[in-house]
Amino acid sequence: MSLEAITTLPWVEKYRPKTLTEIINQEEVITSLINILKTKTVPHMLFTGPPGTGKTATAHAFARDLYGPNYIEDGWFVEINASDERGIQTIRDKVKMFARQIPMGGEIGFKILLLDESDQLTDDAQHAFRRVMEQYSSTCRFVLAANYSNRIIEPIQSRCAVFRFRPLMKNDIIRRIKWIAEQEKLEVDDAALEAIYEFSEGDMRKAINTLQAAASISSKIDEKSVYYILGYISRGEIRKIIELAIGGNFLQARDELRKLIYVQGLSGSDIVSAIYRELFYLDLSEEDKLELLDLLGEIDYRISEGGTEEVQLMAFLARLAVKSKKKK
Repeated sequence: MSLEAITTLPWVEKYRPKTLTEIINQEEVITSLINILKTKTVPHMLFTGPPGTGKTATAHAFARDLYGPNYIEDGWFVEINASDERGIQTIRDKVKMFARQIPMGGEIGFKILLLDESDQLTDDAQHAFRRVMEQYSSTCRFVLAANYSNRIIEPIQSRCAVFRFRPLMKNDIIRRIKWIAEQEKLEVDDAALEAIYEFSEGDMRKAINTLQAAASISSKIDEKSVYYILGYISRGEIRKIIELAIGGNFLQARDELRKLIYVQGLSGSDIVSAIYRELFYLDLSEEDKLELLDLLGEIDYRISEGGTEEVQLMAFLARLAVKSKKKK
């Protein structure tokens, strides 16, 4: 790949781990795969876990470590995404065609097929795939990546070594984001790193995409720019509205809420999410917080069913004001 092509790649691809040792925070999985590499007795494998935890990257890194850097160009590895084509015809055509071809040359006597998003396959396609696994296990090893292992039929699971990927820890994501920022000559403050992690929820791909989007605005990234890119409300803005309602300034709280909806163009669901994140920090009793959380869930449901956003959110602020008066 040319230097120009590398520089224009999305950062999730540009900084994708190349070898198993570069995979972050999946020590048990990586240790097992390295041992498999040493013996070269590769089983069919099922990688399961939340999005953005390294399942696809690990499959590619494993193949690179096994076959060398040209593992794709030399025809030893192919990736098929089942979310694009999830029917039985994909199994009969693409999967079966690749699996039946006998690999030529090289020390390894089998190829690897990665079936990404395999939990999206229909039941009929999964049963057909199980049969392909049985027929062509001598010439092909199958790696299935799935967010939800319970959607994979038991006959397939029983034929695979299962590797479970866990969500990435806060320190791991922040350390990786800092490293990428150094490579791209960005300045990212601590508040921005916290905001990126909070949004990512353990998903490294989401965290890197957020960093790249924020970098498109400025090379100096702060919390405000991250919130702007995400379309999120800053904690300061939502805290101001809540404190106005609690303080009895109901009309002013309404005006600030309207700015978020009609000026900034934020959706009611976004505002509900911001209130939810801030709710736990309010100076209220645990009993009051539980009641408000229950109400917030009801408002979120009503908005999703087509309720007027402003009316529903004002109802929540009104309840806050009532709580405050009772407390006094």
